Amino acid sequence: MRLSARRRGARSRQSSPFSFLKLSSLLTLTSFGTAGAVTFTPAPAADLDLSQLGRVAVVGDFSGISLFEFAEQAQNSLSTNGSDSLLARMPNGAFASLVQTDASIQAMCTFTLKNGSMAGVVIGGNFTSLAGKESTAIAMFNPNTSAITPLSGISGQVSALLCDQEQDTVYVGGNFVGANSTNAIAWVGTQGWTNLPFAGFNGPVTSITKASNGHIIFGGSFTGLGNASLPSTPDGQVINLSSANLTSGNSATTAGFSDPKNIVCSDGSDAAGKTWLLQDNTPGFWQATFGFGFQPTKLRLHNTHQDGRGTKTFRFTALPLNGIMNFTYIDPATGANSSCTSECPLSSDTSVKFQDFHFVNAVGMNAFRIDISAFYGSGGGLNGIELFENDIFAHAINDFNEPTCAGLAAASTATATGPWKVTTSGASSSEYLTAELSSPISSSSASIVFSPDIRESGHYSVNVFTPGCLQDNSCDTRGQFIISGQMTADLTKGQLNQTLFQTNNFDKYDQIYFGQIDASTTGFRPKVTMTPANGQSLTSMTFVAQRVGFTLINSTGGLNGLFEYDPTSATVNVSDFTSSAFDKLGAGFATGSAVNTLQTAGDVTYIGGNFTSPQARNIVAMNGNSAEVQALDGGLNGEVLSMVLNGTNLFVGGRFSGTQDGKVSGLSNVAVYDTSKNTWSALGAGVNGRVRNVVLLTMNVTSTTPEVVVSVNGDFTQLEAFGTNAAVSVQNFGVWIPSQNNWLQNLNLAVESLEGMLSTSIIDPTGANTLYAGSIVSSSLGVRGAALVSTALARFPARIEPAAAAASASGAVDGVTTGVFDLNNGRNITILGGHFTANATNGGSVNNLLFIDGANTVTGLGTELVANSTFVALAVQGDSLFAGGNVTGTVNGAKVTGLVSYNLATGQYNAQPPALSGAAGTVSAIAVRPSTQDVYVGGSFQSAGSLGCPAVCFFSTATRQWNQPGVNFDGTTNAMMWTSDTQLVAGGAFTVNNSVPAFLVTYDATKQTWDRFPGAAQLPGPVTQLTAASSDATQLWVTGTANGSVFLTKYDGTKWTDAPVQFGAGTAVRGLQIFTVSPGHDSSDTVAGNEILMLTGAINIPGSGFASAAIFNGTTLRPYLVTAGSGASTGSIAHIFSENNSFFSSSTNQLPLVFVILIGLGISLALMLLIVVAGLFLDRLRKKREGYIPAPTSMYDRGSGIQRIRPEDLLGGLGKPRPGAPQV
Repeated sequence: MRLSARRRGARSRQSSPFSFLKLSSLLTLTSFGTAGAVTFTPAPAADLDLSQLGRVAVVGDFSGISLFEFAEQAQNSLSTNGSDSLLARMPNGAFASLVQTDASIQAMCTFTLKNGSMAGVVIGGNFTSLAGKESTAIAMFNPNTSAITPLSGISGQVSALLCDQEQDTVYVGGNFVGANSTNAIAWVGTQGWTNLPFAGFNGPVTSITKASNGHIIFGGSFTGLGNASLPSTPDGQVINLSSANLTSGNSATTAGFSDPKNIVCSDGSDAAGKTWLLQDNTPGFWQATFGFGFQPTKLRLHNTHQDGRGTKTFRFTALPLNGIMNFTYIDPATGANSSCTSECPLSSDTSVKFQDFHFVNAVGMNAFRIDISAFYGSGGGLNGIELFENDIFAHAINDFNEPTCAGLAAASTATATGPWKVTTSGASSSEYLTAELSSPISSSSASIVFSPDIRESGHYSVNVFTPGCLQDNSCDTRGQFIISGQMTADLTKGQLNQTLFQTNNFDKYDQIYFGQIDASTTGFRPKVTMTPANGQSLTSMTFVAQRVGFTLINSTGGLNGLFEYDPTSATVNVSDFTSSAFDKLGAGFATGSAVNTLQTAGDVTYIGGNFTSPQARNIVAMNGNSAEVQALDGGLNGEVLSMVLNGTNLFVGGRFSGTQDGKVSGLSNVAVYDTSKNTWSALGAGVNGRVRNVVLLTMNVTSTTPEVVVSVNGDFTQLEAFGTNAAVSVQNFGVWIPSQNNWLQNLNLAVESLEGMLSTSIIDPTGANTLYAGSIVSSSLGVRGAALVSTALARFPARIEPAAAAASASGAVDGVTTGVFDLNNGRNITILGGHFTANATNGGSVNNLLFIDGANTVTGLGTELVANSTFVALAVQGDSLFAGGNVTGTVNGAKVTGLVSYNLATGQYNAQPPALSGAAGTVSAIAVRPSTQDVYVGGSFQSAGSLGCPAVCFFSTATRQWNQPGVNFDGTTNAMMWTSDTQLVAGGAFTVNNSVPAFLVTYDATKQTWDRFPGAAQLPGPVTQLTAASSDATQLWVTGTANGSVFLTKYDGTKWTDAPVQFGAGTAVRGLQIFTVSPGHDSSDTVAGNEILMLTGAINIPGSGFASAAIFNGTTLRPYLVTAGSGASTGSIAHIFSENNSFFSSSTNQLPLVFVILIGLGISLALMLLIVVAGLFLDRLRKKREGYIPAPTSMYDRGSGIQRIRPEDLLGGLGKPRPGAPQV
């Protein structure tokens, strides 16, 4: 059993040495430079070669999608156990979890020392561990190494932090105890915890800021400085000794006097059965060991006088600390105040009924021993022992509550109903009750009612204590509980009702009430009830109950939610708060007011909360230099819970609808105040519920330069309609884009997706140290249901939303489940099917089947099909689309079941094939037989129209008739593909030839016969997906599920080989596809070096977590695409498809461009030469046919056959008339 620090009375704390914190073990924090940066590890490139495929798309059930680019990426759902993470943005815009907690992070600040070096990022909250390391409420984070350093010494919850570089100090506020301080303390430089001069506050601190005058302003629900007050009658709670394990040493052997139990619940008289004695002349001890921890303040001993015996001196040792306690007491002989340690005296005067010894130091213990060192007469002994404390507890285990023998009017009790069992304390401070509950879990499954012993009316802090889940190995089955109660006799007041988590790794407590509690009377008694929360998704729940504590708070301290502290002053004047304008402002608030949030801009500090004052309500401003109060239009007409400042804009969230003076309305729980113009404005039209947190973050909205945007989260389900923007359904989260003056959810922009909750952030203008806290599901591209895939991701020009009507089949998949690109006959149509709703271009709605044409016009079918239909298979044959799934309706008077036919050329329904019937009447796969007009349909059915045609049937578009492919075949088809013009392969659960079971079968269209696929008897279960593993489809990959495990195996033409890969729990493979890669990888027995196998669905990869698409290279399975789902669900990808099915072709098989050009030139030259030669040949052939004779090419008798001619003979006839025609 571990003894944890907890709330104690003021007197106890003031007298405790500071060593209570074990300061000798405090770390000396080392700074790590002027700047730190979180870095991420790039993931190996996928190297997919998509160049031969045209457009490639994925469809599924997701609200965002990311390429897996960094090792730190994860596909997570929103936390459902109340735990937050420390988050940072990766370069692709998605959030990565740096550190996981077991509860919430409520505050952060960057601690930079005076010398400019960074000590770390301080994180505060109500957690008990960070990154699995025990860290109660506060720790330091190193951005360089992601190391966590617990700042031990605080027990409770940290709600506010202020890192003050000027003072080398971190101011810490919340609901906690540490050293001699309550609810406020300081961490100074690298020295450690230091008490503030005023020792904290009597109530929780929720916000801290630094005013323009350098003073520190604390805000919260406190009314005075210092620690919790003592009851007016201290030592009033009785510690139950009767349930302890009692032992003794050297007890007397005399009958009736040897049992150490004799002196518990004794009346103090000397008698057998009422007195415990030691052996004669022998020292001895009396020891009690408990199942719970406590902190006693008073010991009462009744000395014995039996036979002249009695105890003269004793010492009290606290266990397991082995510390001898110091006491103060009144000497009965002199009446003087005295003290003692190791030899505390008891009187032998018979008129002294008992003696009280007050503990000097408040020390936690779960056992103690009284050693009797000296005695009167023949030996020592005691007649009675009682132990008291100031702490007011009601324990779940009734044996730990006040004993019935104490005769108290309203002793603390607990009443339990349900299957409760006692669990040993382990590392906890107390044993506790555990109830193991089975689904369905409701508030009636178990309950426990705590009734405390409240003797004095007043202002109390009430805390519920929860043991850690690691010690009993119940973290996976811990859940939520409701804690409710009535604290005052006036039933219109004093009510509490909260929902909390029990998923803490280590012990913790949560404040559940802070306010008035009436003392117990015969007509009223305060009660606190614990029950499991309704509607939890746990199949089994471990519900634990330990104790509830009540601490009286001094309500007359002169403060009211605000306190101004001058850090340069070593002392604080606790008797006069009127000199501070902030203190004076708070004093003017109505009783019961609370300050929830503080922000400082320049000289002005803005104060938000739940308060009324003469100047304003719920929000007011104070100039730190001039002390001028600014009313801000009279404040807001409801509580302010959160504020954040960005430049001159103060963003405010809470529960309000307008300004108090009524000049600005329509604010609806979130608003912005322009500090430069002093004007209020709405964020759209607000949200329809309470806003708990307003947090800044950065996003790349319209450019590559990040801009600051504002997230709001709380208890709302809708962003209200405004202007031309319709109302948008959300899950408690919205993002306001100031540059667009609109909500992110209204903008159809290619930006990242965000969903969840942010509690706080640190925005670094450089981006290096920007950190967030909360639970966020994010993706680099916000898009629902369908996305285009290349080296980057892109959106389709369609806005897809979750389906308005629930799917008709149990276990049906939501979202987009299938798609096809139709490029036939000059068309360019993208067809998406599934179970969803989309916005048509004409302003209407599209249900479940969507068409996007080349002009980006979005259309759908009419209302002929019921809205809860789901499409899972699409195929185009000519101009006809065949769409199958769980589809019902009436088209042109014809009943439709399982399959619908639509003419893509005319945009009208075809004459419908007769309806499918029998079994589930659903279609799972459609495959058009190559080179034919036959459309093969597989699924869960028995007939097509009047034709008996189980599992697989084909529809001839030529004859408009159904036909049965073969006989002696039955079962359920999951997947189909043609491996040739005549061979069809189908996966599912079948019987062939009336008796042979098979999970994979083939159909020979020529012979019209079915047979079990070769070697299919080796498959362990039904095949759910299959794909070709080679270009000729002689090899196959198949997957399925057997005995709850996923199998993946390949057929290489002769044998089956299992893939050497393990899948984690929850894996669902919904698609398989081979892709070409460039460059390649090492070949394996199952995957060629230039190929990878892609798996889509929800793939749990050991060591990496879930991915929606994963790639397998024959040896390693790693993520390719990760998606975000909605709410607590994870995303998944159902199908991947492309314009071209050239999955086995690669651009790497082509010659380099330079060689292509050279070869082209060579071919051109050869052709030109051929043309010239052909021309010459044809010319000679023509001349020969026309009688041309070649001229002589040589001279005969060149010397004698040619005589010289005189010039006059050659030219003499010129100018003479021509002679007549020759005569024959």
